[in-house]
Amino acid sequence: SKLVALFEHPLYNIQVPEVTEKDKLFIINPTEKFSLRSSRSDEWVSSSKAETLLLTGKTAYDTYPTWLKFHIGINRYELYPRQDPLLPVLLQDLATQRIVSSVQKSGGTQLKLIMTFPNYGQALFKPMKQTRDQETPIDFFYFSDFERHNAEIAAFHLDRILDFRRIPPVSGRLINITKEIRDITTDKKLAKTFFISPAGNVCFYGECSYYCSTEHALCGKPDRLEGSMAALLPDKTLAKRRSWRSPWRRSYHKSKKAEWELNPNYCAQVRETPPYDRGHRLLDLIDMTILDFLMGNMDRHHYETFEKFGNDTFLLHLDNGRGFGTHSRDEVSILAPLQQCCSIKKSTYLRLQLLATQPYRLSDVLREALAADPLAPVLAEPHLQALDRRLGKVLVAVGHCLAR
Repeated sequence: SKLVALFEHPLYNIQVPEVTEKDKLFIINPTEKFSLRSSRSDEWVSSSKAETLLLTGKTAYDTYPTWLKFHIGINRYELYPRQDPLLPVLLQDLATQRIVSSVQKSGGTQLKLIMTFPNYGQALFKPMKQTRDQETPIDFFYFSDFERHNAEIAAFHLDRILDFRRIPPVSGRLINITKEIRDITTDKKLAKTFFISPAGNVCFYGECSYYCSTEHALCGKPDRLEGSMAALLPDKTLAKRRSWRSPWRRSYHKSKKAEWELNPNYCAQVRETPPYDRGHRLLDLIDMTILDFLMGNMDRHHYETFEKFGNDTFLLHLDNGRGFGTHSRDEVSILAPLQQCCSIKKSTYLRLQLLATQPYRLSDVLREALAADPLAPVLAEPHLQALDRRLGKVLVAVGHCLAR
């Protein structure tokens, strides 16, 4: 296994700093226990009586559902640890747990659903909108592109392979539109958009600012639909997040260009502007740039951080559905922060060099990682091959910087 060998490599075993109490997103009461309310109930409750139900030798932590263990494991340095035994369990839960509620997520340009499980865990469901081998049309603007469910799955695994670990876990899932959405939704607006197509398939389209109409309906076969299930981060009322506008945000205009596209010395003014004037924020942004270039994502206008950790923490790489749209073209402008600032973390650079070698080839390790997903094959082969080509271009860009 190339993937196992990669994660055993010394570059993937660099210690994170010691995590103190103030570096944890949540401080938990070690005696707080969770238990099923009764044998007939699927509800999790906090209960002092739970200790009478615990098996000998079990701790309170052992009673927590996997999603809660994921939340309390988040710290200043990582969303989840490298060798995380929870990860396979959480991915399995996302793919198989019974869905008890489906409602539309408010906001956003395209239809997304919040799915709730019996243990109060929740996932963000993005439905399949196009097939694996469809490329984004060459005349499409990046801001009018579809969001792809398979891009969300592949982005999570790519982010982990790059050792960023800044994307919440995502699994593919085949759902039943009738039983797992229509019949259980309490969302009246969503419920009104279901219909049976002339082909006899169950369809729905929801309400949103783009692509929510009968012309863009999501249809099952006859009611089976693929989608991505992403573990939700802790509620913002419990763990506030701050949204930051990317300095290299695109203009989102059909003819106007952004300042960074016109000013070759743009990075100099970014370096003088908080929060990029100290710490590793700019280097973290360049990490995100490299991730986006590898998957062809031009739609990174904002990013988020956990407010508790201030400026000294990682960036969350959320909303990756517009990646992996084209494999025949490389959008080099995505690399502007790297090219203009000529800065990169040494650890990132060394890992990129490693992933360009035959024993750890990026396309091979991502192919292997995606093979375990319920919707495998997640990416068409040309997208995997494009990764190796784009990785070469990132290394060339760093080479130019070193030469300068």
